[in-house]
Amino acid sequence: MKFTSLCTEIFSLSINNYHKTDNVDASICNPYPSKSIEYYLYLKNWIDTVQWHLEDIIRDPNIEAIEALAIKRRIDKSNQDRTDLVELIDSYFLDLYKYVKHSDIATINTESPAWAIDRLSILALKIYHMKQETLRSDSSADHKTQCECKLAILNQQNVDLQTAIDQLLEDIASGRKFMKVYKQMKMYNDPELNPTLYGNK
Repeated sequence: MKFTSLCTEIFSLSINNYHKTDNVDASICNPYPSKSIEYYLYLKNWIDTVQWHLEDIIRDPNIEAIEALAIKRRIDKSNQDRTDLVELIDSYFLDLYKYVKHSDIATINTESPAWAIDRLSILALKIYHMKQETLRSDSSADHKTQCECKLAILNQQNVDLQTAIDQLLEDIASGRKFMKVYKQMKMYNDPELNPTLYGNK
């Protein structure tokens, strides 16, 4: 099985499990063995799915300011959790390919495998929710047609992204490309690097 096929299977399971309750406070029931790559992929998409819905909620024009601030803080934490998981997934690939001897003319990719998989996870959510828009009984025929066109584009994008990721992994495994991963080093979450935070000590 290609790695992106595994990702797609896991992301679909995560999204469908979330929508059984469609509740941002629902408990995650990760069905995969702890610390396995499947476990981390499921957790990654679950975080993405919850954040997707938090982003919807915070755009309610009638939301109370206190609730909006609480959700904004939750989204900030979610973004950090997402970044941490992407870096953890990249560590999996670094370990997987650590003994590969790359070619003298091997090149580096513009993004690491895990950051591409991050985009694949978000794309799975876009496809799910655009599909739901095509099924709405309260929308116009024009709305459905527009959404069907967008869904077709998203599905093609999904095929292309899966192909690109699998090709990247094959290139790394064969030594045609090599991995080089940089930590995100986000400064605004770090109390030692954010002037607003360390200025209030």
